[in-house]
This record gives sequence, C-alpha cells and structure tokens, in this order.
Amino acid sequence: MIEENVTPQKTASTKIPAADDSGVESFDPAKEAVGKEQEGRSNHWEVRTQEQSYAFLPDQEVKEENRYGKLIDLVDLTGLPKERPMYINENPEVGSNPNRNKQHGFFFTADNCIGCHACESACAEKNETPAHLAFRSVGYVEGGSYPDYKRMNISMACNHCDDPVCLKGCPTRAYTKHAEYGAVLQDPETCFGCGYCTWVCPYNAPQLDPVKGRVSKCNMCVDRLEVGLKPACVSACVGNALDFGVIENTPENREQCKTEIPGFPTPEITHPNIRFQQTRTLPNEMTRTDSMPVKYHRNEKGQYKPAIDQKAGKAKHWNFKRLNSRENPLVLFTLFAQAAFGVFLIPFLGALLGIEALSSFVASDMFLPLTVTSLAMTTFALLMSVTHLGKPMRFYRGFNNLRHSPMAREGFGLALFCTGCALTSLFLLPGNEYLVTAVNNVTSIDLVLLTQGLPLDTLVTGFGIFTLLAGAAGLFYMNKCYQIKARPFWNHIQTSTAFAGNSLSLGAFIGGIIVLSTLTVQGKAIDTATAVFASVFIFGMLIEALGLIKHSYDLNRSENEGGAAHYIQSTTFGKTYIFRNTLLALNIIAATSLLVLHLTGTNDAGLLVAWTLLALVNCFTAAIGRALFYVLVIPTTMPGAFFWRNKGFEQHARDIGLADNPSSGVAPLH
Repeated sequence: MIEENVTPQKTASTKIPAADDSGVESFDPAKEAVGKEQEGRSNHWEVRTQEQSYAFLPDQEVKEENRYGKLIDLVDLTGLPKERPMYINENPEVGSNPNRNKQHGFFFTADNCIGCHACESACAEKNETPAHLAFRSVGYVEGGSYPDYKRMNISMACNHCDDPVCLKGCPTRAYTKHAEYGAVLQDPETCFGCGYCTWVCPYNAPQLDPVKGRVSKCNMCVDRLEVGLKPACVSACVGNALDFGVIENTPENREQCKTEIPGFPTPEITHPNIRFQQTRTLPNEMTRTDSMPVKYHRNEKGQYKPAIDQKAGKAKHWNFKRLNSRENPLVLFTLFAQAAFGVFLIPFLGALLGIEALSSFVASDMFLPLTVTSLAMTTFALLMSVTHLGKPMRFYRGFNNLRHSPMAREGFGLALFCTGCALTSLFLLPGNEYLVTAVNNVTSIDLVLLTQGLPLDTLVTGFGIFTLLAGAAGLFYMNKCYQIKARPFWNHIQTSTAFAGNSLSLGAFIGGIIVLSTLTVQGKAIDTATAVFASVFIFGMLIEALGLIKHSYDLNRSENEGGAAHYIQSTTFGKTYIFRNTLLALNIIAATSLLVLHLTGTNDAGLLVAWTLLALVNCFTAAIGRALFYVLVIPTTMPGAFFWRNKGFEQHARDIGLADNPSSGVAPLH
C-alpha cells in the first residue's frame, strides 16, 4: 500500500528559534558541523548543540525482510527514485539520512517504562495538540495481590503498519504510506471528519478532534528523521523505554524483539511496525484501570489474550438515555437507506417476476410517487450521513478512495441508487396521466409530444434494474463498512442479517401502504399483494432474529472485545436488550398468525389495523436495535489510565462539570 509521494500534507514541526531571537543556541547543519554525528545533515530541523548522542539514529546493518516477509527497503518494493523530497514545511531539500527509504518503527521496552509521561509531553509540545488529544499516550495494566502487585505501562502511538487499514478505509485519501521511512502520514486538511479511520485502527492512533471536526495523528517526526534525529517522544524518554530505528533491528542492550505484550491487540490485523521487550514476570491475569470491561489472561503458550472483566456486575438495567449518542445521524442514515431500498425493491422485483398485482401497480400512475418516496428517503439518509461529518461541506471528498474504501463505495452506491430513482421517475412522467394533465393545464409543455418515439417502458425497466443493482451495491458496502476486525462486536454475520432484515421489514411496511392503498382505490383485489408484503415483512424480521440468536450464541462463548460488548449489552442495557428481543419475537408470532388468517380468507379492516400496529412496533424495535448497535461496540483498543482515555472518567467529568475545564482533557460534545 505504499503510494507515490504526492506530498499533500504539511508535516508538523517545532522550529527552535535562533540565538539572536531568544537566546536558545542553534545551528544550521548544512552550513556548519558540530560534532561527528551532525556532519553533512540537511536543514529541515535546526538541531540544537545540546542534542545528546542518544537522540541520533544509529546507522546499523539492515535486514532484507521483516518477520512478515515484507521488504524493509521500500524503494526496492516500489521502484521509486531514492532521492525524492518530502517537502517538509514546504522545503524541497532531500534529507541526509542514509536509511531514509527503509521501513522504520518504534521499539518499546516495557520493563523500563516508569509512566512519567515525558513522551506524551514531548509529542504534545512538538505537535501543539490540545489537551483532549494525544498522538502518543501512556496506559497501563496491573495484576497480582499484595505484596506481589505489579503494573506494566504501555506507551503507544501510530505504528506505521505494513498494512495500514486507516489508509484503505479513509474515503478522502487523506492517508499516504511513504517510501521514506515507511511513515503513514495523514493530511488533516484533506480529512472531512467522518472518523472511519478511528474505527478500523486497532491502536487508537488516529485522533478525531470534535472541536475542529477532523482527524490528525502521529507523523513519525519525519522532519527530525531527515536530519538523523529520533522522534521527539523517543528523545524525551527518561527511562530508555522507547527507541526507534529501522524495523527488526534490536536496539543495543536489548534481548527481545516481540510483536505483542499484554494489552496490545493482535498484530495480525495490520502488521504494525513496533517491537517489544518485556522480561519481568507478570501475574497470569492483568486488568485495566479504565472502565473497559476487558482484562488479559495468559494462556498455555504464555500469550496474554483478552477476556471479559465483569466490572459492571450482573444486574440488568434500562439506560434508555444512554442510547442517545454521537452516532444518532448514522442510526437514521442506515435505517432510512435500507428502508428506501426495500420500498423500491419489493414492488419492482415482484413485477419483474410476474406477480400480477404488483405488475398492475408498477404500470399505474402511483409507481411514480413510490419511486419518488424511495428517492426522498435515500436523500434524507445521505443528508444524515453528511451531518455526521466533522466538516460537512467537504462531503464531496467521500468518493476519493473508491479503489479501497468500503465507505466511499457505500456512498457511491447510494448516490447511484438516487440517480437511478431520479431517472426512473423522469421516464415515468410522460406516462403519468394525472401529472401530464396538470402540466398541460399550467404550461404549454406537452410531455407526451416531447417524448414521442421514446421506448418509455423499456427505459423505465432498464433504469429500474440499474436502480436495484446500485442499491444492492450500496447496501453491500454498507455492510462491509462494519465488518471490521478491530470491532469484533460488528464483525459478525448479525450485521448483515440486521441490515438486510430491516431493509425488507421496513420496506414492506412503507411500500405496502402505497401499493395496497393504490390497488384498493383502483378496485382491484389486494389478496396476493397483501400476502407478498406480509411474507416479506415476516421474512425480514425472521432473518434479523436468527442473526441475533447466532450473535448471542457466539459472543456468549467469546472472550474478546466482542464478548465484552455483549456483556455490556446484557447488563448495562440488559432490560432494553430483552425488551427489544421480546418485541421482535412477539411481532414475528403475531404477523405469522395474521398471515395465516389472511390466507384462510379473513380480510377485514381490523386485520389491516393489526398489520399497521405490528409494522409501527417493528419501526420502534429497529430504532432501538440500531442505537444499541452503535453504543455497545468495544474496539480492540489500547489500555488507558484511570483518568486519561477512560470513557468512564469522561462521562463522570461531563456529569459533574469537570469537563468544562479544558485541562481535564475531555473534549466538549459538538
């Protein structure tokens, strides 16, 4: 995924003032050399004369491949020219680092980390991040019992992975993996603040700023690397816990080069460029001090794997208020988009399959209002997705990464669905008797004359099929957006069954109202059409229910973050979860009974009222289910501290007003 460096970003840097400005002694290594280490270096960074020897990158022998079989020399991998400028701070000069085209990475020695947070401070100072953001943060896990109680600190930033899922997921192409140092860099000015990269990254590296409405992240301090200096966080580490260099090179006085330690998500998701040493004996079970219901248990191979930590107890609660979240626009977006597809799908596909009642409806004037309804619902859904963005006016950038991003493909598919609905409606206009009459009465335009000679029926059928295919593609990639390895609660077939089930059940409700009322006014039999919509309605709820059963079965036996999310679902939202599932089950039973009554010849007004009530209940259960879907998910995240990066503390700070103090590190909700 290494792309040609088109240098869209401006790497952050802190320029040390010259001596005549503020008295801080500095020099330009391009003009003078002070010490052997600094000879011949370029002038991207004014290197202080006080810079210690440990702050400089060593020139070591480099291996050909990393442990995943990936070439370390990235120029050999890409065939790009070696001497390319990175335009750091708009400077076209090429750095003097002899290993600038090799994949670099961090080395963290957990035994040495004392949790002083100097790395955090140095990073924040260099990148001028606000209090509620940190490109590097220190969390910890602890375990054991007195007097043998141990704590292990973990300092973590972006790992500049071999397979950066943030780059593939970003719809705006704000990310680039550079052949220089293998750095995964992100341009905040290109970003429109969707936050999808924060979903797919297992390591909390991309930081979504709710104040500025955009994402930013660690840039590997490439400006320092160009002059042979290690990143600011590494140079500031007082315990010699952080080191940096060409990947797979074990630093001096180290004996291990592991790919994971307790609390670190599986490296198989992205192949991160970080290595660890942790030699001290730890207890078999390590817990987190934050509110996340996850702990880490050592298996027979000596590896620490996530397990559920029942911090919230086993009592069940309602917590309806907590269903309200920042993702509310996405709740509306997904439900409306799925329902809109179902509204168009059922009658049009039924007509293609030769169902007489639905063929009669599609041939009637009311097929135009149904298509327009589907168009309006999808337009509203897309509007909701835009309001979720940090920079809504940049929504057009969402199609920049169609090559890789499922989110870009989702938006493109739904945009094509809207286009298909609009074109189908356009060619339905001349055949709509009521509309033609109204236009003739108001204007001198003769729609029939304008379209004379056009194969309108063929065009309507052709664009209708195009609309179905575009909508199916949009919903397919909507599902792919949530099949994320970093979020096991979503990465399950239940996501697919919920999306498909809601599309059918909600589409059957809205489409059924339009179709059945039209056939009734026309004096045509509605028995067949009622049976079709009722069957689709029941089938949609049934596949959603089967997905929920499978989901519960799998996550009850899971010890990863998906199981932890299900634990929260069964406790913190336990009563709400049971209520939703009970309503869904009763709805399926009641709807099946009504369908049996209908098929045996019972057709009265009371039956239609009952169908309407069941459909409204289904809308309610779908809304609850989708809100739970967003609120519950627990990512494969890095451990936080008691205050910093602790969702429980953030909520407490907002409840008591502490969040009003910017130094608390809790961002205001916008």
